[in-house]
Amino acid sequence: MPLVEGQIVPSGAPGSDLPESGTPGTDGAAQVPPGRVWTFLFKPKWLAWHLFVAVAFCGMLWLGWWQYHRAVGGNGLSWAYTFEWPLFAGFAVVFWARTIRDEFLLKRGALTEAQLVTRAAYARMLASLPAGAMLPAGELPEGFTVRQVEQPLASDADDPELASYNAYLAKLNAKDNRKALGAG
Repeated sequence: MPLVEGQIVPSGAPGSDLPESGTPGTDGAAQVPPGRVWTFLFKPKWLAWHLFVAVAFCGMLWLGWWQYHRAVGGNGLSWAYTFEWPLFAGFAVVFWARTIRDEFLLKRGALTEAQLVTRAAYARMLASLPAGAMLPAGELPEGFTVRQVEQPLASDADDPELASYNAYLAKLNAKDNRKALGAG
């Protein structure tokens, strides 16, 4: 098995060489099911969810209106709730829209945001392994790829100007180390 060096990144992440797994049109990936994908929004479970969000949204706006009238009537604490309840209503709509978006992605066979975050966290954990560490059985988990790390050109090692600059930096580093130890 050849040794591959590079960074481990989730497939489909910026900088990865491979497309995202589950993206329509890639080899071995899930394809878009035939027909309309959005019809799930009209199933009883989703209709109940839409009704709940609408009632919750209207209820939170009403609570904000009620707190406004209490605040105008002299209750100073109600001013905070006057602005808080409409903010909560906005959060409910954003959560509802993101849930629908994630369901669309699942129906189309793509990765959701939560799955991408999980893969990115796992990739960070794998990237923190010491150099030369081996994964069990030499395989990457599904959904990960290796991004090749750019190797320095062979001509860079023979460049006298670069070697001179590196020597200068080493001299400065040694000087700083002597100062830190009090010998300078």
